[in-house]
Amino acid sequence: MKPDPSAPRDHSLARLAAAMAPVLLLLILLPTFVDTYQIQLVTYGLIAAIAALGFNLLLGYTGLLSFGHSAYFGLGAYTVAFVVQRLGPHSMEFYILIGIPAVAIASALFGYVCVRHTRIFFGILTLAISQVVYSLALKLYWVTGGSDGLRVPRPALLLGLLNFSGPRGFQQFITSYYYYVLAIFVVCVVLMWVVVHSPFGKALQAIRDNEVRARFLGLRIRRFRWISFLVSGTFTGLAGILWVPLNGLTTPDVLYWTFSGEIVFSALLGGFRNFTGPIVGGIVFTYLKTYAVATTEYWQLLLGVVLVTLVLVLPTGIVGGLSTLGLRLRKGRS
Repeated sequence: MKPDPSAPRDHSLARLAAAMAPVLLLLILLPTFVDTYQIQLVTYGLIAAIAALGFNLLLGYTGLLSFGHSAYFGLGAYTVAFVVQRLGPHSMEFYILIGIPAVAIASALFGYVCVRHTRIFFGILTLAISQVVYSLALKLYWVTGGSDGLRVPRPALLLGLLNFSGPRGFQQFITSYYYYVLAIFVVCVVLMWVVVHSPFGKALQAIRDNEVRARFLGLRIRRFRWISFLVSGTFTGLAGILWVPLNGLTTPDVLYWTFSGEIVFSALLGGFRNFTGPIVGGIVFTYLKTYAVATTEYWQLLLGVVLVTLVLVLPTGIVGGLSTLGLRLRKGRS
């Protein structure tokens, strides 16, 4: 059967490309305008955006609040550290090749247990599992290094074509790794956009909005939630894989529940009801935390005040607030 040329077409991916083009161009040109430290901060922000993007598949599209996503971020980081210790190759592609399946398997196992429950019970269960992983990383010091953690040297990029040694090796690595992370970030955004706009993504939103009606339609609720958990954890784990070579060290702190709170904070800051909200939230939170830590020793209090203010003033987050403001301006002009 030939498609009807008069039928409406889905141009959502084209709209995404049109919206991303100027932002992507700005990010590509960014290293020519800012110093190495700022490039490093933006790279951290892009990694945080990938983690928040994965988390938001559960919160924003499936309606499940996880307090344990630090487990998958940390598992990705520790997988890279174990590969460095046991296998030896310092290739970023090898880290990703080993790390993503490891995180996906862990997400599948933990998700199979967690999605049997919903609401607060789901959140408590994810928190409990992440704390178990944190305790293992802290106590098994002969494997994980305990509180001292494990060091991860700078890897080679593009199958060894780019190596970073010599007096300017650090600056060269930061710039090259920025573009490397940026490329993976763009791929992750496109993949997640396809997921949430696919029939699978629409089914997740139907389950989120009305589980009873979705069940009557024949949707297998638990299976959809489990797949959503798997994809979400894998994206967040990929962020951990990308984070640890830039940080140079992984410790049990990235498995602690407060790190999960930072991922939740990022999604809320940008707006979890918008696709771009977690992306904006991840980047903004990175800068907010960095400068808060540099400004005051009570930076946790400062971030808490920001979160309370956000909930009261911008309950839909930064992107949601800007969208509402733009809508009001358009209505005022009309």
